[in-house]
Amino acid sequence: MVLKKAAALAALLVLSFAAVASERNIDVDLRRVAGPLDRGFNFAVGAGRANEGLRADWQAQLAEIRRDAGFRYIRMHGLLSDDMGVYRVDAQGNEHYNFQYIDALVDNLLQIGIRPFVELGFMPSAMASGDKTIFWWRGNVTPPRDYAKWERLIEALARHWTARYGQAEVASWYFEVWNEPNLDGFWAGTQAEYFKLYEHAARAIKRVSPRYQVGGPATAGAAWIPEMIAHATANGVPLDFVSTHTYGVNQGFLDEYGTTGTVLSTDGGAISADVHRNRREIAASAKPGLPLHYTEWSSSYTPADPTHDSYHQAAYILQKLRQVGGAAQSMSYWVFTDIFEEAGPRFEAFHGGFGLMNTQGIKKPAYFAYQFLNALAPTELENGDSQSVATTDGKGNARVLLWDYSHTLPAGVNNQQYFIRDLPPAAKGDARVRLRGLAPGAYTLTLSQVGYRRNDAFTAYIDMGSPRQLTRAQVTSLKAMATGAPSLRRTVRVGADGAFDYRLPLRQNDVFLVQLERRR
Repeated sequence: MVLKKAAALAALLVLSFAAVASERNIDVDLRRVAGPLDRGFNFAVGAGRANEGLRADWQAQLAEIRRDAGFRYIRMHGLLSDDMGVYRVDAQGNEHYNFQYIDALVDNLLQIGIRPFVELGFMPSAMASGDKTIFWWRGNVTPPRDYAKWERLIEALARHWTARYGQAEVASWYFEVWNEPNLDGFWAGTQAEYFKLYEHAARAIKRVSPRYQVGGPATAGAAWIPEMIAHATANGVPLDFVSTHTYGVNQGFLDEYGTTGTVLSTDGGAISADVHRNRREIAASAKPGLPLHYTEWSSSYTPADPTHDSYHQAAYILQKLRQVGGAAQSMSYWVFTDIFEEAGPRFEAFHGGFGLMNTQGIKKPAYFAYQFLNALAPTELENGDSQSVATTDGKGNARVLLWDYSHTLPAGVNNQQYFIRDLPPAAKGDARVRLRGLAPGAYTLTLSQVGYRRNDAFTAYIDMGSPRQLTRAQVTSLKAMATGAPSLRRTVRVGADGAFDYRLPLRQNDVFLVQLERRR
C-alpha cells in the first residue's frame, strides 16, 4: 500500500513537473538566425546635470558602468545653467562665453569612451526673460529675452567643440533642444515659443556644419511628435531625429521632491505603447524615416521611488526593452547614478533614486539588467519565448538572457509603501532552456543571476534596518554582495545530437544569464 502511494505520488510529481515545464520552454537552434542583435538598449543613458559630471565619484561610476554595460552616449540637464559658468554680460553690455567647465566635462566623457547626447538647456540667467527656475540647483526655464543672443551662444558652442574635437567627432554627437517643454515646470513659454527656440538653435548648429544632428522636442509623455514634424516640414527647419520621454506610473507627472505616492502601472503595454504609437506617428508623417530616441525612460518619474532600488526593476527593464524592440533607435534609462540633486543632496543611502548605482557606487539590481544585456553575443536567434533573448557569436557559443516579469504591487498600495519591504517572491516553476545545433564536445556553462537576494543590495540594506547613512564596513559589505559575478561555472558535455538541456528554478522577477562557451 505504501509502495502504491509512493508510486502514485511520484507519477503525480512527474505530471506536475511536466505541466510546469510546458509553461516555460525556451527552445532555440543556433542554426536559425534572426539577425544582428539590436543594441539600442545601451545606445545612451541619462545623468542628472552637467555640473555633477565634474565630481570625481560621478566620473568613476560612469567609467565603471561604461565598462560593464557598454553605454555609448550620455544625456544630462543643465549644460548652459549658471553653475557651468557659460555666459555673462559685462557692465558695458558685452557678451562673454566661457566653456572651461564644459571642456572639463566633455574631455572626461570622451576619455571614458562615451559621447555626449547634448541637451541644450537651461537658460543662462543673464540671457533669460524671467526668473522662474526648477530644481534645487535652480535651472532657469524661461525663454531668452533675445532669441538672436540664444542663437549666437549655440553657434559659438558648436564652433568651439568643432575646433576642440574636430568636425568628424562632433558629427557623431546628437544635439537635442531643451527638456520637456510641454510641462510648465520645465518651460515657461508656449509651444510656439519652443518651436522658435528650437529653430534658432537648429539653424545655429547647421550653420557650423550641415553634418551635425539636431532634434527634439524632448517632451514628457510621448507628446508633440506629429506637431514637431509638421512644424519643421512647413517651415523648412532642420530636424534629424525626434525625441521624447515616458515613465511607467499612473499618477501625477512631475514629482521633483517625491512627496506624492506613485503607483506602478498595471498596463502590460506601459512604456512600449507610447514608443509604438510614436513610431506610427512618424510613419504617417512627412518624414517617415526619422529616427526616434527616447532620451528618458524608467518605471517611475520621481527620484524618491523604491521601485528603482528593488530587485523587481531588473526584470521590469528587460521586459520593457523587449516589448519596444526596434521601434526606437535608443531607450536612454534615467539615470546611471544616484549622484543626482534635483531635490538637493540626499540624506539617505537608498532613497528610491533613479540611479543604477547609489551614491556610494553600490550596484542596484537594475545595473545587472544592463550588464547582462551587454554580455549577449552579436547575433540574435529565432526564439518564440517573449521574456528571453537568445544569441550566438557565430563560433558555436550561445548566450541566453531570460527573466520573469511579474507585477506584484497590490491594489490600493503605492510604490513608496510597498517596495521598501522585504518581498520574498513566489515560485514560478522551472524554465527549460534547450539549445540545439551545437557542435559535440566540452563546454563551459556559466550562470549569472539577479533577483531576490541575488545581486540584491537593497534587500540586504533592508536587513540592516535601512540606515539613513552607511558605515564604510556596510558599504563594503553591500558592494561585495552585488558584483554580477557568476553563481555557477562548470564543464558540461554536448553529445552527438548537438543538444543541451538545462532547467532553472524560476521565481517572480528573476533574471538569468546562461552562457555556453566551447572549450578549446
